[in-house]
Amino acid sequence: MANILMVISAADSLTMRDGSEHPTGYWAEEVVVSHKNLLDAGHTVRIATPGAMKPTVDQVSLAAESAGGQERADSFREYLALIDAELASPLALADVDASAYDAVVVPGGHGPMTDLYKDADLGRLLIATDKAGTIIAPFCHGPAALLSAVDADGKFAFAGRRLTAFTNEEELNGGTGPNTPWFVEDALKEKGAIVVNAAAWSSNVVRDGNLITGQNPQSSGDVAKEVINALTK
Repeated sequence: MANILMVISAADSLTMRDGSEHPTGYWAEEVVVSHKNLLDAGHTVRIATPGAMKPTVDQVSLAAESAGGQERADSFREYLALIDAELASPLALADVDASAYDAVVVPGGHGPMTDLYKDADLGRLLIATDKAGTIIAPFCHGPAALLSAVDADGKFAFAGRRLTAFTNEEELNGGTGPNTPWFVEDALKEKGAIVVNAAAWSSNVVRDGNLITGQNPQSSGDVAKEVINALTK
């Protein structure tokens, strides 16, 4: 079975356009659904964060109205409690050996817009794994992490690649709205990525070689399934 690295943001706030601090972290559904699917398929999952810091769950993602009902919210809380020891002792991104993993999965929440998008250790990891043909699978705001993959000459490793991410429409109408400091979709396009959107809040998975991306929380399960299929083949 495969060894999978799950990279999670360690941020707990996002500085907004007006300078205010917005509490954030990782999105519960994205971590729970992807982690569970990968484990159920028999794979090993190791969690890594910047500085080996325990990641913070975005409390909004545990509210019934965000989770899709109280039952789902409760199930997310229960699963996070089950893996709390793993979350509390993650690997440090700086210490990760890229060659030890068959896939790198990056769930979202707004946290990646604070730390992962500019994390040099993650950038080196992503460049190395991409060159090796290793599966790279960020979804929702997770694709913000791809922005870290810039080499010494300023070249973006994923320029010209087809991918998807949390859309401007979704951000404006169900995310942090007009006060959002920057938009993941726009930033990826500006770096040269080819962003492929589907209808807002629908599952959308785009694969370009070893790069598998998902648009939003609704894509979490389908991203995990695509990763599993890719690893099986």
